[in-house]
Amino acid sequence: MSSTIKVLLAEDQSMVREALAALLGLEDDIEVVAQVARGDEVLATARAHDVDVALLDIEMPGCTGIEAAAVLHRELPALKLVVLTTFGRPGYLRSAMEAGADAFLVKDAPAAQLAQAIRKVLSGERVIDPTLAAAALAEGANPLTDREREVLRAAADGSTNAELAASLHLSQGTVRNYLSTAIQKLAVRNRTEAARIAREKGWL
Repeated sequence: MSSTIKVLLAEDQSMVREALAALLGLEDDIEVVAQVARGDEVLATARAHDVDVALLDIEMPGCTGIEAAAVLHRELPALKLVVLTTFGRPGYLRSAMEAGADAFLVKDAPAAQLAQAIRKVLSGERVIDPTLAAAALAEGANPLTDREREVLRAAADGSTNAELAASLHLSQGTVRNYLSTAIQKLAVRNRTEAARIAREKGWL
């Protein structure tokens, strides 16, 4: 590894991305060598530029930062992963750690804190925003199974059971059962509320 830390910055909002790149560029030992606006461009770009650290925003087109982290962790296991979020949702923290993230920080953290986190993950440390860590512990684990999350995510746009069954290759009865179980677990009245609560907690 060179003395300069090579960073890939994945963020779909150009103003935020450029601001982060400019701030990190002020650090003597950090260089942002690549920027992307889509989650599905992260892997190819990380390979092309041989980066040391990937900074991944959660909310991106193509795929989320958490999904991108999982792909990078599998394909480029030596690459260090820092997930950034605007939303302090406890479920996001758990999902990011399960995907292989080395750090999880809120976007409005001071630039010096982000730079220090980059250095720490390269030395083998794990860096987690303490407020989010406490909230995640208080919230508990995601009660939804992968299939329940998949069906609830698909149902969030108002699709009927028949439409969901067709798109997910399931029977209508199976779709109905998954939705019913998710609604019961989240103690709400309907699928709309279930999707809203699950999304607010970072469980979808």
